[in-house]
Amino acid sequence: MKIGILTCEKLPELNPEDQLLLPELAKHNITATAAIWDDKSIQWSDFDYLIFRNTWDYFEKETAFNNWLDHIEQLGIKTLNSIDIIKNNKHKFYLREMEKKGIIILPTVFLEKTKDLNLSKIIPTHWKKMVLKPAFSAGSYQTEVFELKDIEKINTQYKAIASEKELLLQEFMPEIQTLGETSFIFFNKKFSHAVNKKPVDGDFRIQVQFGGKYKLIEPSQELIEKAQKIVNTFPNNLLYSRVDGIIIENELHLMEVECIEPDLYFNLSQGALTRYVNAVLELIQ
Repeated sequence: MKIGILTCEKLPELNPEDQLLLPELAKHNITATAAIWDDKSIQWSDFDYLIFRNTWDYFEKETAFNNWLDHIEQLGIKTLNSIDIIKNNKHKFYLREMEKKGIIILPTVFLEKTKDLNLSKIIPTHWKKMVLKPAFSAGSYQTEVFELKDIEKINTQYKAIASEKELLLQEFMPEIQTLGETSFIFFNKKFSHAVNKKPVDGDFRIQVQFGGKYKLIEPSQELIEKAQKIVNTFPNNLLYSRVDGIIIENELHLMEVECIEPDLYFNLSQGALTRYVNAVLELIQ
């Protein structure tokens, strides 16, 4: 069997963590190779499966990525996660559907495309500090944190973006700076491990490239079950999913469910790589 591990041109050989997948899969007579998703020279029909891992530029190439997904779907190539899951998960308005299913999400206003962005008419009166970002984004791309006094500046800054993209306006939760963000990682819908991520003092971005500190944690069974409930809203198979949220007074407030290309922190949890490979084997047999 031949599997393409999808990546981007910035990481042609995959990131170091995901490179470990290749020899592990080889132990099971699976030939796995890194494949840049927008490499025109690749014959996609050569692969039995494609696994999304390091497609970390998809949100910068929105139209090309959407067209590529359609192309893979038309070719009938099986992917993990499935194309249906990817298409839904890449646009964060899925959070609105989660909320309708009874999942607690961060306080969010979902903004359709508009040529007349006027945040002062939209922001709930009790909000003091907000986060604004495109619905199609990742890694704090085009994301701003601002206060009420900055509304006019943000209106101007996002005017062109709002005319082309849907936006999420969220209440800023100060707990992100003290409690951090917690990620619950699931393989084939089974809980694997959890990681807490905290930003450096004065920042809100928890990503490691902005200085974020990551630590393996052991959440309570109650919190794991709350994350499991979120994962179970997906009707299809999920090779992997990462539930990101802020835990406030033992309640999980969902920030997002990552099903496209999240860091899965193999390096922080002993056995995580093996559990991931076992999930691959379960789903391709």
